[in-house]
Amino acid sequence: MNESAAREAIVRIARSMFERGLTHGSTGNISLRIDGGWLMTPTGSSFGDLDPARLSTLDASGRHLDGDAPTKEAFLHRAMYDEQPRFSAVVHLHSTHSVAVSILEDVNADDALPPLTAYYVMRVGQLPLVPYFAPGDAALAEAVRGHAGRHHALLLANHGPVVAGTSLAAAADSIEELEATAKLYLLLRHERLRPLAPEQVAELRRRFPA
Repeated sequence: MNESAAREAIVRIARSMFERGLTHGSTGNISLRIDGGWLMTPTGSSFGDLDPARLSTLDASGRHLDGDAPTKEAFLHRAMYDEQPRFSAVVHLHSTHSVAVSILEDVNADDALPPLTAYYVMRVGQLPLVPYFAPGDAALAEAVRGHAGRHHALLLANHGPVVAGTSLAAAADSIEELEATAKLYLLLRHERLRPLAPEQVAELRRRFPA
């Protein structure tokens, strides 16, 4: 994908997420690897009103080269990329249901959501809960880094999900599957659940490694 197409893809996916209520106001950010660095959504920008020409361009060391100033959560993206070079895109949202799960007192910090569906296991897998840090706190990057070498999807406590993928489409699909599963879990959490059995999960992970 050339840079012009990459810019258009970011804007298109961001607008679709905004219009479907997956993000709101100026929350959320997206990055995409390009030759020599990354494109990233600017700080304070709305997913519903991005300008392809004003996306932030960063070099391989994370230095801002062009466009508007990058999201203040750029360090989250860098931590994901640094730990797994195969990643080419990162999406971070403050999506309602995922944030709600991140606030629950009884969430399993090792795996915040149960394996309710096959597609959740295939696209998200295990979902660690990263402890709360204030926005912009560099310690959050280190906490993310501690998980990103083993997981491509993380849930930040009282904050929201961050998901990496081998393409922008893959990262977007995964984070949307995470949000849908969080909604399903909240609808069902006071009911008797029948999640996938451990052997079913193991088979899915064997056949469809995240």
